[in-house]
Parts: sequence; C-alpha cells; structure tokens
Amino acid sequence: MSASPSPTNAIVEEPFEAALSERYLVYALSTITSRSLPDVRDGLKPVHRRLLWAMRLLRLDPENGYKKCARVVGDVIGKYHPHGDVAVYDAMVRLAQDFALRVPLVDGQGNFGNIDGDNPAAMRYTEARLTRAAILLMDGVDEDTVGFKPTYNGEEEEPEVFPAAFPNLLANGASGIAVGMATSIPPHNVAEIAAAATLLIDNPDTSLIDLMAVLPGPDFPTGGVIVDGRDALIEAYGSGRGSVRLRAAWAVEEGARGSWAIIVSAIPYQVQKSKLIEAIAALINEKKLPILEDVRDESDAEIRLVLEPRARTVDPATLMESLFKLTDLEVRVSFNMNVLDDRRTPQVMGLRGLLLAWLKHRREVLVRAAEHRLTQIADRLELLAGYLIAYLNLDEVIRIIREEDAPKPVLMARFALNDRQAEAILNMRLRALRRLEELEIGREDAKLREEQAGLQALVGSEARQRTALKKQLAELAKLYATDTPLGRRRTTFADAPAAMALTAEAMIEREPLTVIASAKNWIRAMKGHVDLTTTDLKYKDGDGAAYAFHAETTDRLLLLTSSGRAFTLAANDLPGGRGFGEPMSLMVDLPAGDAVVHLGAWRPDTRWLLAASDGRGFLCESNDLLAETRKGRQVLNPREGARLAVARPVPAGADSVAVVGDNRKLLVMPLSDLPVMARGQGVTLQKYRDGGLSDALPFRLADGLSWTMGGDSGRTRTEADLTPWRGARGAAGRLPPNGFPRDNRFG
Repeated sequence: MSASPSPTNAIVEEPFEAALSERYLVYALSTITSRSLPDVRDGLKPVHRRLLWAMRLLRLDPENGYKKCARVVGDVIGKYHPHGDVAVYDAMVRLAQDFALRVPLVDGQGNFGNIDGDNPAAMRYTEARLTRAAILLMDGVDEDTVGFKPTYNGEEEEPEVFPAAFPNLLANGASGIAVGMATSIPPHNVAEIAAAATLLIDNPDTSLIDLMAVLPGPDFPTGGVIVDGRDALIEAYGSGRGSVRLRAAWAVEEGARGSWAIIVSAIPYQVQKSKLIEAIAALINEKKLPILEDVRDESDAEIRLVLEPRARTVDPATLMESLFKLTDLEVRVSFNMNVLDDRRTPQVMGLRGLLLAWLKHRREVLVRAAEHRLTQIADRLELLAGYLIAYLNLDEVIRIIREEDAPKPVLMARFALNDRQAEAILNMRLRALRRLEELEIGREDAKLREEQAGLQALVGSEARQRTALKKQLAELAKLYATDTPLGRRRTTFADAPAAMALTAEAMIEREPLTVIASAKNWIRAMKGHVDLTTTDLKYKDGDGAAYAFHAETTDRLLLLTSSGRAFTLAANDLPGGRGFGEPMSLMVDLPAGDAVVHLGAWRPDTRWLLAASDGRGFLCESNDLLAETRKGRQVLNPREGARLAVARPVPAGADSVAVVGDNRKLLVMPLSDLPVMARGQGVTLQKYRDGGLSDALPFRLADGLSWTMGGDSGRTRTEADLTPWRGARGAAGRLPPNGFPRDNRFG
C-alpha cells in the first residue's frame, strides 16, 4: 500500500502582499454586497430579506397566529443565512421595534426591548408574525416578478430582491458600515413618499424643490424637531450626503404659585432614554448646569421627561439651549444615501435617484407580473378549448377512453388536440363532467380573453403602466394616510435657532449682585442690590473705594486699563462680599503698573468712546471689547508716554463729543468725525501745547452740556448754547464756561 501524500505538497507559495490583498478584496466585496448596504429596490439587507422570507414560508401572516422567534431564527440560519443566531435575532428584534423603524415589518409579541436600551427577552420566549407592510413588500413574489437564486447549500431557493410594493428604503431608512464605505438613510413618511413618487411618474424631470414640497424631510419614529434650515435638506437630498440637527420636542408646563417645568415629549432618533437621563443627572450632580434642579422620567407608553429649573426666574429657552448643547437632546443625523443599485453596485444617490430607482423596479415588477398572468391565461384558454371539444363530443370521448388501450393518441388524432389538452381530459374526474357546460366554458373563456387583452395592453403601453403605478401609490397613500396613527407625521420643522452664548446665561441662575472694587484693585460681589448710599463698605487698611455698581450673576464685566487693554470678568465668578475680596490679578493678567480706567457691566450693541492722554481716540463697538482669555485684548494702542485716559459708553442719540484738556481748553465736535475702529491709536481729538487730555464726553447737542457742581449739593449745570466752543476735530478749543469744574472733568 503506497504512503499517503504529504500535506506540504498542497502548499502554494505566493507573495504575502498579493495573497493578503486578494483575500481582503474578496472579504470587502462580500461585506459591501451581502451584509452592510441595502438594495435600492426593496431597501433590505440580505439578513432582513431572509428573515421575512422564512416567516412568509412559515405562513406568519397578520391574520394568522404568532410563532416562536426561535423557530424563525432556526429556519433562517439553517436554510438561508449561515451566521450566528444572536446576530439574526438582533436583526429580527429591530424589525419589530416601533422606535427603531418608522413602519415595523415584524409584529412582535413579548419583550422586544424598549427605548431605554433594555435588551429583549430570549428568542425562546418571544413570538412574532409579519405586518401588513412586510406583506406588501413581498406581494407578488410568487408571480415571477423577481429572480431567485440558490441558497448557500443549493438545497432551496431564495428571492434576490422583493417586489417592494412598500417603499421600505425611504420609509424605514437604513444604516450600516461596510469596508471603506458606509450608509445612513433616515426614515420618511410613507404618504409623502407616495406623493413624491406620483410626481415623478407624471414628470420624471420633476425638480428636487418640487419633490420637497410634498416630501419636506425625514419623519423619525420617535418624532422630534428638525432645526436646520431648508438649505441643509436641499443639499443632503441633492447630493445624497449631508446632515441635519434633530432636537427633542418640549413645552413649558405651568405649576402652582408661578412655578413651571419643562416637559420633553419626544427625544431624538436612536437616543436611549435611560442614558439621556443619566447624562442630564450627571450635569446636575457635577454642578455643570446650576440652573437645572432635577430631572424625572414619568414616561409610560409616551415619552414624558420632566425638567425642573432651580428657580422660577430661569429662562426656559436658555435652559433648553444649554441642554441641547451639552446632551443628546440634540443630535446630528447624517445623510449618506449609499445603496446597491440594480446591478449590485454601490452608489450614492440623491432623493430623486432613490425614487426613480424604486419606480423603475416597480415598473419591471408590474410588467413581469402581467406577463406571468398572461402565461397562465394562455394555458387556461388552451385547456378550455380542449374541455369544450370534450363537452361537444362527450359520448365519443367516453367511448374512446373505454375501448382504446392507449386513448391519448387516439383523442389527439380524432379531435386535433395537443398533448396538454388530451392529458387534461384524461385526468378529469367523472364528477367534473356535469360542469362541462358550453355556456359556463364560454363565460370563463370570454372573461379570460378580456383580462388577456387588458394585460397585453398594459405590457405594450407605458402610459397604462404609469396609470397602474399611480393607482397602487394612491392605495398605499390611503393605507398610510397622515390622519392614521401609523401614517401621521411625527417629526416637525422649525427655523434654525440663533446661536446663543451659553457660557454665562445658560449656566448661571440670574440673581442680583452688587460689585465692589477698591482703589488697589481688590474686587468682590455682595448678594442683592444693596443701597450704595447707606451701606458702610469696608476696605483693607490703606485702601479705599473705586467702583461700586449693581449687576446680575449672568453679567459679564468689562475692565479697561490704562495700557489700552480690555478684560472680561464673569460676575458669577467674583468672590463673595463677606471679606475684602480678591485681587483682580488672580482673575486676569493685569500688566504691571496698569491702572483701572473703567469697570462696569458689559452690554451688547453699545458703542464706546476711547481716548488716550495725548488727545487721540476713536469709537469702538462693545463686541470688540470682549476678551476670551486672561490676557485680555489690546484695543487702544497708546503712543509712547501716553495712556488710556477716557472710556465712556456713547448714549443713544448722541451726536457730539466734548473734549477738555489739562490746559482747561474745551472743544465740542461732531461725533461723526470720529472713526469706528476695533483696534488702533485713533485720530487727534484736540491739540495741546502743554499737558494732555483730561476728559471727554459724548452727548446730544440739543440737550446741551451738563456737569456736576462742586460741594455736596449734587446739583448740575447745563450750558445750552455751545456755539463758542464748537469746532473741527483737532482744534485747540477755548476756555470753558464759568462754573466749569476745577478738576477739568465732566463728572
């Protein structure tokens, strides 16, 4: 007996790189075409198609009873899909979840998981059957409308694609990750899909804008609000790629004694409610959102999340904007409409492309179904002709059958029958003879020929095919009408919200504060708006008062120093008012030797007058004074030896600027002579032989120029006629009116 050959003789030497690339390519193609990407015609991946097919063969129609999911999964992995039972069951569970699919394809009985992210029960406990949508998806599969292919072991056949009378791809969407590509198609409303498809049947060149008039955007199973503008959807539907923002739906619910709470009634698609609540609770526990007091889950069959603010003064919109930014109450849903076309080739399609591909498939299904029925009608008409001959010659037929040893060829020769007709006559039972009436045969023949003529006209006329498709779409739209529970639109649209600065207002409860700063730059904040005229404010030895004003915890404070730098302080971060406070240098990087020129609450949409001690200055917008870092922002660039001397907000209606120098010369000029700049040295406001600028004041010329009188009286004086002091920018000016303050300041 000869020795068996060595196993090493079967080894084929091949470069590792070539072997790896070849095998990886095979794996990649298999993943793309047989696992991850849906077919554009029925919107299904192979595992979903095989699940529905196995359930159909088990006769799990909506009218019949349920069967164990383990039975279905066993049939699928045993006959069609040789993969793990866990993966197949997970796919089946998703087909039954009404929060995962817009229109579920499986009707589940038992625990199929929930929106909290809880796992379903084991497949031996759950039961399932098909839904009406799944039946529509497979309607006509037995009428030779689609091709079949052998299963993996060659023992049976399975459909390559379903007839897809239900637009599953757009209705339920799809997601998946293949090798080097992925797909993400959001779900849509069935009635809107039918309306858009009808437009394309009437006019294949219908524009995307016209399609979006009836199909405005996705319709997610869990509802929500799409807040991106229409342009984002047009881009996504046009190119097949893009994204939109999807937010939770919410409303304010009034409570007792002026209290209120926010009720979230819908959360974004594919967000687990339990994890969302955990994320919100973590924000509360970590004090990252102080304006939120509590979150409660009062959901039953409907979503109901209760968000309680810390105080009644919290702005609901601000609270929600902060939650949208910090949690999955707002998500970005991507569009990557990558599908397998009818040649099994991956392709990214826009909305028009997807609808046209589905309609093309439906038209082919319609024609193939008609041709299949024509074949059946031709066969039946052929038999009816034979039956009519048998009826008219019944006695002779019976004689031949009784007397001839081989009656079939005799019948064929005697009555000019073909093989099928003769065989059908011979296979008839005696009881059927009484039904062979000429009128009955004639009626059936006429009815079949009428149907045959209609089907032949349908096959030969594109117009008739379009009419038939529109009729089917009308029935589909009626079945899933927007006034039905399953067909109503759940996702709404809203204008894109304006960007909100959440660094202060969204995170802080609004409360009154009194800000106090000393001459040596120590700062603190007392709770409430204290009376600054009667409150005894204490300072460290050798220090004294400099600034004291009312603000709120949500305010940002503007700090301007003599070097021309602007700093921003958060009022909520200021130390408490029990002690002397803290040095400003702990909060911002104050340059050495810098003096504070201005400290106050920053206000948007305000214009400022900035002037240096050498008499140069300009106007600046308040937004240009905000600083994002401790180092601040250089706004005014004083020349050597000069410093920022004046920083005043320009009041509404101001049209003039009064400038006074150390030389006690006053000049009034138009405010329009000053440029508006974000940074720089500015222009010359007033010229001096000796000294520099002492003060500057923007005001309304018609109101006159006012200044505070000396002493403790608190009286002011107003000079109405300023003609002697009016001049062009850069002039020297002249001595002020009698009674002008000796310190050369307007007060």
